[in-house]
Amino acid sequence: MLEIKNLNKKFADFFAVKEINLKVVEGEFFSLIGPNGSGKTTIIKNILGLLHPSSGDILINSRSIKTSPIEAKEQMAYIPDEPKIWNHITGEEFLYFSGALYGMKKEDISKKIPELLGHFDLKGIEKNYFENYSRGNKQKFSILAALLHNPKLILVDEPIVGLDPESAEVAMDLLYKFCQSGGTVFMTTHTLPVAQKYSSRIGILNEGKLIAADTLDNLRKKMNDKNASLSEIYFNFTKHD
Repeated sequence: MLEIKNLNKKFADFFAVKEINLKVVEGEFFSLIGPNGSGKTTIIKNILGLLHPSSGDILINSRSIKTSPIEAKEQMAYIPDEPKIWNHITGEEFLYFSGALYGMKKEDISKKIPELLGHFDLKGIEKNYFENYSRGNKQKFSILAALLHNPKLILVDEPIVGLDPESAEVAMDLLYKFCQSGGTVFMTTHTLPVAQKYSSRIGILNEGKLIAADTLDNLRKKMNDKNASLSEIYFNFTKHD
């Protein structure tokens, strides 16, 4: 579903990411963790086409983000860490707009909206303007917009920032069920317990390099500690001698 091939991104003389090679398959929940400045956001932006690789390529469902950007972007959705949405648009209008961008018919969007709103108990506020929403409710609408058009891949950057604990669990359960139905999630996060609970595989990024990408059990084996938490694994892989 997602293949990153020899990705390098250089800013002047600085390599933000170096020789990243990764395959994420259909139905997989992949979490990328790493320190601040390790290159996580750079990778996300390259997948989205917001940045262009200095070398290498990224394939979304076999479509190259370099040579077939429209076809590649049609396959995915994005949930940013901070939703930046016009203040003078309602939640309902935002969902209609998001669906239309992906070619959905208005009647199909209308059928899906009630179910989506029900996930977060947003019924009754969907006609309010975004300027009147809390940070958490803005994030909820951003999550629902990503699910609306049934993408193949959802890119997620810190999905539960700004959400209360109950809403955070709902959000993660929605993403997990999306994977169970055949979708793919690629998530960057600093919330290691969340990554440990939901991920089928975890990648560890440090100083622009992907230093590990495996299941939790296999990462534990590499540490010779079958009970190690993801936090312990993370510190073991990223520590400096």
